[in-house]
Amino acid sequence: MRLADFDYTLSGDRIAQHPTSPRDAAKLLVVDRETGRFAHRTFRDLPEYLRPEDVLVINNTRVIPARLRARKLTGGAIEVVLLRPAPSAPGPRPSVPADDVWEVLLRPGRRAQVGTRLLFSDQLTGEVVSGAPGGTPVVRFSGSRRVLDVARAIGEIPIPPYVHEPLQRPDDYQTVYAAVDGAVAAPTAGLHFTEPLLHALNAQGVRTAYVTLHVGPGTFKPVTCADIRRHVMDPEWYELPAATAKLVNETRAAGGRIVAVGSTSVRVLETAAQKGWPLEAGTGETSLFIYPGFRFSVVDALLTNFHLPKSTLFMLVCALAGRERMLEAYRVAAAERYRFYSYGDAMLIG
Repeated sequence: MRLADFDYTLSGDRIAQHPTSPRDAAKLLVVDRETGRFAHRTFRDLPEYLRPEDVLVINNTRVIPARLRARKLTGGAIEVVLLRPAPSAPGPRPSVPADDVWEVLLRPGRRAQVGTRLLFSDQLTGEVVSGAPGGTPVVRFSGSRRVLDVARAIGEIPIPPYVHEPLQRPDDYQTVYAAVDGAVAAPTAGLHFTEPLLHALNAQGVRTAYVTLHVGPGTFKPVTCADIRRHVMDPEWYELPAATAKLVNETRAAGGRIVAVGSTSVRVLETAAQKGWPLEAGTGETSLFIYPGFRFSVVDALLTNFHLPKSTLFMLVCALAGRERMLEAYRVAAAERYRFYSYGDAMLIG
């Protein structure tokens, strides 16, 4: 399974630098796995491709304003990006840490050795408590307010490295149903939904179910090994609520379809399925890496964006629809002037 097999060429002007407005005016490439045919539509046409009793599974994580600017007590500016709560005991990390200790990115890292004290505001300080070479730095925050509360006031939303235009409105990089703070990147397949479109889907009998997966920096982590099977995914915290597990189980038993919105929803569902049927509610961490050869147990259809070449996200869609078909779909999309990556257009694989 060679990394080079998942490469493709894309002109830089196809990388979307800002969201479509309105959101559901984005293009939608519909890929029919049975016939191999492509259809060029608009995202607001989605109701035509969903059936009553389908279940749409969406990730309700919310991107936190994770980029903070600090000064060292000894002088000098430093940028701190919150990644995820640091484990304080064996087992999965919590969604929100009890003791306000976080894994972070430090820029520039050479300025923050273990023991470095950081000043964020008159209400928050921090100390680098771990920073082994090659490891992820850890900062313990203290003060009259917790770091997430301070971040909501003075932090900035991190945006992908290939987006060069500044974020005009913070909500542009949030889904309309974002509810649970914790992600450092948006589940971008969901950015195309509007509240009227969701209401229209519900009115025609499409049911909506929520999962949470806090998208971490690993979503941008490149695959560097020539044999992709050697790649290791960074763990990400997830929750499968009882109501969602129940609805998925009932729908599958009745022969209905499970339509996942984005790779994060896929990974929550398929992680849960690895523990057996029926699905059971739960929280934990997942490092599930889906690539061709993976046997899907839950997901019947997928709404997704157009992903970077040689990325784990592109490998996931190839696992569902076939590598050759996906490479052809991407070639057609580029020729038809679709917009790619986080702010780009959408694909429905059915």
